[in-house]
This record gives sequence, C-alpha cells and structure tokens, in this order.
Amino acid sequence: MITDNRPSAPTPDNAAEARQLLRAHRYGSLCTLSKKFDGHPFGSITPYLVDHDGSLLILISSLAEHTKNILADARVSLITHNQDAPHIQTQGRVTLLGNAALVEDRENASRRYLRYFPEAQAYFAMHDFSFYRITPQAIRFIGGFGNIHWVKAENYIVPNYALITEEDALLEELNAKRTAAQGMVIGIDCDGYDVREGDKVSRSQFAEMMLDASQARGAM
Repeated sequence: MITDNRPSAPTPDNAAEARQLLRAHRYGSLCTLSKKFDGHPFGSITPYLVDHDGSLLILISSLAEHTKNILADARVSLITHNQDAPHIQTQGRVTLLGNAALVEDRENASRRYLRYFPEAQAYFAMHDFSFYRITPQAIRFIGGFGNIHWVKAENYIVPNYALITEEDALLEELNAKRTAAQGMVIGIDCDGYDVREGDKVSRSQFAEMMLDASQARGAM
C-alpha cells in the first residue's frame, strides 16, 4: 500500500514532468561561461546522469574547456530535448540552470554513474577526470506548444527518501530474477527505473512518486 508521505508538488506537476524528461535522456548541451573569451557562452555536448534528488552528475576532464570555465565561474545550464518529435519547435525540452561543484567522494559517485555509462570506465580510471554536480537554481520546462513554464528549484528537487539508500539492494534482488533477454535494471529512482539491453537503455516511468523499495517493487 502506498503511503501519502511524499513531497508536495505544484499542480499541474511541471516539476515532475521536467525531471522525467531529463531522466529520459543521457546527453545534453552544457553551456558554460568562457574564461578565455570573457564570459561568452560556450556550449559542449556532455553525458549526464540525473541523481535521485534531480541534480545532475557529469564526469569531465580538467583539460576540457568547459571544466576550465566552471572553475572560473560555476554558473552553467544544460538543455536536453525529445529527439523523436518531427517538429523541433514543438517538441518537449528542458533547460536546467544551476551551479556546478566538484564532487569530493569520487568513488561513491562512480558506482551509480558507471552503471549508466559503462563506457566511461576508461575515463574514470584517468586521474584528470572528476565528477561535478550541477545543483539546480531554476528550470525552464517546455512540454510542447503553449506548455511553457519556469519551475522553481524547491519544487523540482526531491528531499531525501528511503529508496536512495535502498537502491543497490533492490537492484541486486530484481536482477537476480531477470533473464538476459529481459535486460538488467541499472537504476531506480522516485520517478521510474532504467533497464539496459545490450547498448540500449530504456526508461519506464512510475505513475506517481515511489519513495522506498517496497513501493518501487510493487510498482515494477
């Protein structure tokens, strides 16, 4: 039985829709403020992982231009969009504005990130690559034509919930019962879960927020 002790959200829940759209993709355009060109916007394509709370984890090299920019000015934005829609101006997209900061606990951050990006293991092994967390300040969510909203960070960010610490054990339990044909569950969060089949990662959304392993298990 699902309890009602879940974070309050605006109606309609544009914050949840923005999180879901971000979680559905793994690459976006990261915009930093150029150190070399006096703050001129600088864009680069960057893999990202939406963490349990909605913040973004990126793994970047100290040699990269965007890393040099972040060290000079932590303000960044990242945009991703639905790539299946035939008309680019009417497709869903979300821009997250925030501040990027170095993640000190590199090993802990890698455990979840490398499940989503196993190809990044080689980069992780190199000492000049580090994790940065982008903490949202505001979110621009466009769900389609006329469905345009600014979402406050306090409505977007999900407070601590039990599933965060229960995820690893639940993944082990679920994957022990799955066949190779069904794929492996690589991540479960309050909004849904992700399954890897070969090189393909597919996402399934929960109809409502699931805050602990029992709720998530029942929904799956």
